[in-house]
Amino acid sequence: MPAVVYCEFSSFSIRHIKLTVTKGRDKKTNGLILRHPAAPLKTRRRGERNNMSCSSPSISLSPPSLLSSGSCRTFSRSQGPAQLRSFSTGRSDRLSCQFSFPSLNKLSMNLKHKRGHDFAVSTTPHDKSAMTSTEDAENIGILALDPLLEQFKDHFTYRSKKYRNQKALIDEHEGSLEEFSQGYLKFGFNKEHDGIVYHEWAPAAQEAQLIGDFNGWDGTNHRMEKNEFGVWRIKILDSGGKPAIPHNSKVKFRFKHGNGVWVERIPAWIKYATVDPTRFAAPYDGVYWDPPPSERHIFKYPRPPNPAAPRIYEAHVGMSSTEPCINSYRDFVDNVLPRIKENNYNTVQLMAIMEHSYYASFGYHITNFFAVSSRSGSPEDLKYLIDKAHSLGLRVLMDVVHSHASNNITDGLNGFDVGQSTQDSYFHSGERGYHKLWDSRLFNYANWEVLRFLLSNLRWWLEEYKFDGFRFDGVTSMLYHHHGINTVFTGNYNEYFSEATDVDAVVYMMLANHLVHNLLPDATVIAEDVSGMPALCRPVHEGGVGFDYRLAMGIPDKWIDYLKNKRDTEWSMKDIAWTLTNRRCAEKCIAYAESHDQAIVGDKSFAFLLMDAEIYSGMSDLKPASPVIERGIALHKMIHFITMALGGEGYLNFMGNEFGHPEWIDFPREGNGWSYEKCRRLWNLVDTDHLRYKYMNAFDRGMNSLDDKFSFLTSTKQIVSSTNEVDKVIVFERGDLIFVFNFHHENTYEGYKIGCDLPGKYRVALDSDAVEFGGHGRVGHDVDHFTNPEGIPGVPETNFNNRPNSFKILSPARTCVVYCKVEEHQMIC
Repeated sequence: MPAVVYCEFSSFSIRHIKLTVTKGRDKKTNGLILRHPAAPLKTRRRGERNNMSCSSPSISLSPPSLLSSGSCRTFSRSQGPAQLRSFSTGRSDRLSCQFSFPSLNKLSMNLKHKRGHDFAVSTTPHDKSAMTSTEDAENIGILALDPLLEQFKDHFTYRSKKYRNQKALIDEHEGSLEEFSQGYLKFGFNKEHDGIVYHEWAPAAQEAQLIGDFNGWDGTNHRMEKNEFGVWRIKILDSGGKPAIPHNSKVKFRFKHGNGVWVERIPAWIKYATVDPTRFAAPYDGVYWDPPPSERHIFKYPRPPNPAAPRIYEAHVGMSSTEPCINSYRDFVDNVLPRIKENNYNTVQLMAIMEHSYYASFGYHITNFFAVSSRSGSPEDLKYLIDKAHSLGLRVLMDVVHSHASNNITDGLNGFDVGQSTQDSYFHSGERGYHKLWDSRLFNYANWEVLRFLLSNLRWWLEEYKFDGFRFDGVTSMLYHHHGINTVFTGNYNEYFSEATDVDAVVYMMLANHLVHNLLPDATVIAEDVSGMPALCRPVHEGGVGFDYRLAMGIPDKWIDYLKNKRDTEWSMKDIAWTLTNRRCAEKCIAYAESHDQAIVGDKSFAFLLMDAEIYSGMSDLKPASPVIERGIALHKMIHFITMALGGEGYLNFMGNEFGHPEWIDFPREGNGWSYEKCRRLWNLVDTDHLRYKYMNAFDRGMNSLDDKFSFLTSTKQIVSSTNEVDKVIVFERGDLIFVFNFHHENTYEGYKIGCDLPGKYRVALDSDAVEFGGHGRVGHDVDHFTNPEGIPGVPETNFNNRPNSFKILSPARTCVVYCKVEEHQMIC
């Protein structure tokens, strides 16, 4: 079978294409050169003649916008017959081509842009990850799951090919993706037997020095050398039995750029960075981190197994203290981890771990990607936290930010951008390199060294700190050139697969997911995507992007709309059920009612939205609850539970919301007098026995315990049997459980008939009206509910709410009750 090569490129940016073919025993011969006399190319209108000259060794052409296929008998005198199987454009500014060669060992393709920039594609036909036959390329597995994607088959084929070709290039030039992702073993600081070697990629630098405490900040004797790839190197020898650079000492990379100006920057691959606490708004300093063996944390506990359904506790270490201060990793271990375990969560998701100089960014404006946030402690302290979490059976995910970077120059990665071209930068040049809303820099995911940097970053956190996976922040911004700005996603598939799709970013995420799951097969990787792009959470080998879960980001928006804009009587049961179940088949979701996003300054936690000012005065359990408090606690339990039970295949809660934390989050800033007052968690509220916060916390524990016992989150059996708008009742089955939510503000229903699948005896498994959850104890937990058959056997339309059986219950207003089937001899579920 002949080897087949596919490519696609912008016709407005290509000057010529040069192919170099290797055949026989790696003997290189010059191949086809496609040239056109002027750039940009002009696209002919429909009906005009399309010309292609097949003279060898070069071909002149006009953009064949209407040409679907063609052939050129001979591409070069030395290489033998070769077929140009197709050369076409689907749109006016893109060309795609497919070449077929009878035999070759290797082919490289250089596309020369009109600005003189090169883009190289190299591929080996026997490498299945690089090329496949046409028939192979057409078998995109995701298309079988969703026939509506068939119309975008070319898009999936193109991005899959681009992914395979990129991976093949990495395999060819770096050994493998796994080796490529160990960039930290070369770049940054690395010890050798007789000294320390430091590498930095800075192609725009003209001269470079390494400076720091170790040389009195004088780089005269520590000048660096630059190789052909723009990588600077220096080796500093140990002296007198002492390390060349002392542990915990400050270092910086000093270089001169095109304007003849010397600047000092924190090394891009630095593992630790600190700031002088005595200086206001001082920039961070890079720190060489190499503690002696006696001070290193040695991991003692294995990673816990991957749970079938993650129940995630989202936490911010810095704001986890009761006191108005920045908390430490070690205090978090002592005072927060036990709470997470006690409430039966199985996963902790840590925010703001990567170093960020601006605390109020919530950890999303990263300055130093390989460094832990020094505000809360040292690298060893973070390792201690993760190890302790593992000892409790808790997996730990990291909120990783690869969607953008801080625009800080002095202490951030942006400092390496000194006006050079995008090929020599971590970021896109011009407007494309800036996020207008976030005021941050945007990565060039097509750049070789950017891929090395980001992929190595993932591996570093997995292997050095033993994280069990990631939550990828800002995925929507990565997926599209418009970054989701001023864009409303309606679910129309054309919104996902068009010129707006950033295929380079998609390919990066495919590589990232492939790498993470190869390194740690049971890793959990979650995408924060609001757009709902199909195939985002399908495996890479199917044509998907490879995430395990996406956040169900539409759910909290729906609840906020209801809480802010609708009276209780206006709540639609059908709308609630539709919102919670509106997710893609075979793509898992993490459901949540509120995360950190819903509580930042300018907004309120759900408890505060429900109870407002009365939360300050009405939460005492020593007096009867007011109607506002009664309603607030009841709906708080119901909203979080129905979100968990019906909204996805996993659940997430933000730190403190499990007990109804009041108010909002406001990081210290000039506008609030740099106060930490609202940047903490008031654990004392839930720990005080005479306050009602304990009831919401206890119910949260009960929700998680129910899934522990029945594993309903993993069940694919999810049937909503009733959304009664008059009664304000939702009834559904998840697994073998039956859930009944009565949202009516005053109606209690006695002898309320609900449908079910299996006949038998049912009892209460969880009840939000139970006294231990702050309810009135109206539902009998020792009552047996026996089913009655419904309708005509085999005729579903005669059943009750499409269920073959039913039983009757008591359903108090603003309560949710779960029923489980028990055997005749059992008293409880």
